[in-house]
Amino acid sequence: MLKDKIGIISCHLFLLLLCTISINAQNNTMPKHLITPAYVKPGDTIAIVAPAGAIKNKTVIAKAVKLVESWGLHVILGAHLFDRDYSFSGTDVQRAEDLQKALDNPAVKAIWFARGGYGTVRIIDRLDFTKFKEHPKWLIGYSDITVLHSHLHNLGYETLHAMMPLNMKVKKEDRLKTVKTFKDALFGKHLKYRILSSPQNKLGIARGQLVGGNLAILQSLLGSVSSVNTDDKILFFEDVEEYLYNIDRMVYALKRSGYFKHIKGLIIGEMTDLKKNTNPFGYPIEDIVLEATKEYHFPIIFNFPAGHDKDNRALILGRTVKIKVGKKHAVVDFDI
Repeated sequence: MLKDKIGIISCHLFLLLLCTISINAQNNTMPKHLITPAYVKPGDTIAIVAPAGAIKNKTVIAKAVKLVESWGLHVILGAHLFDRDYSFSGTDVQRAEDLQKALDNPAVKAIWFARGGYGTVRIIDRLDFTKFKEHPKWLIGYSDITVLHSHLHNLGYETLHAMMPLNMKVKKEDRLKTVKTFKDALFGKHLKYRILSSPQNKLGIARGQLVGGNLAILQSLLGSVSSVNTDDKILFFEDVEEYLYNIDRMVYALKRSGYFKHIKGLIIGEMTDLKKNTNPFGYPIEDIVLEATKEYHFPIIFNFPAGHDKDNRALILGRTVKIKVGKKHAVVDFDI
């Protein structure tokens, strides 16, 4: 009797071991390169939807439509694009419905998010990516759209961190580079950036998949299925309208969660319109980052032109990049 029980237990342990080996084998054989959606070409259709904040200015949408139509693209608008539910562009159900239709429509080659704000996290778990996987397409935006960038990265797809229709309120002469790099990325041209080095940059060369987005959103995703594993990756983050002490807190939240432990490099984008405390916090952005990462030896680029600013260069998240940080210049070069 005892021998039978021992035999059954041994069998169960053996099966468990086989399952563990199988799972580990699957994880170790995951593709190093994410799936790249097809680049757009003249005649293709893109959809504009708003998964987060309300659209208060319809003029910027009209300008955005005119812009991409000048590139030979067709545009469809989400049915609830201009709806309003307090600060949101429609209810959770309406926003999810617009995005789901765009995800499911095989004729839509890219989804351009009208704006950020807040609200994408409220609908991410309502979405079904089954048909998207059959017909992958570019998801484009930044800020609150970091929820989707991170979630899609974990599903195995590249996404585009780039300007949104809301940016059309910026003067034309101030958004020339922003628009050009967005178009280049969307149509599949090679992206390579060479900028002046900040004196606080940490010199070095690194290579890895680019991940990240808005700092506050990255911190809010910790512990969820949408949080990205940053091992062997180049991490990018930016933010807007934050207190320095809050940026410090979020950076340390990422650190304590292991975000910096095994990354290959770090790119800090624009930190715009920072708020001032009554009692000054004292530490600037550079000091916050350098102090939090002092035990690591990866290269760091500060003041990269991407984020909530007039100059918001396009970034292909999930794409392998090489960064070279020198005393005079810093280079970010995307694989083709």
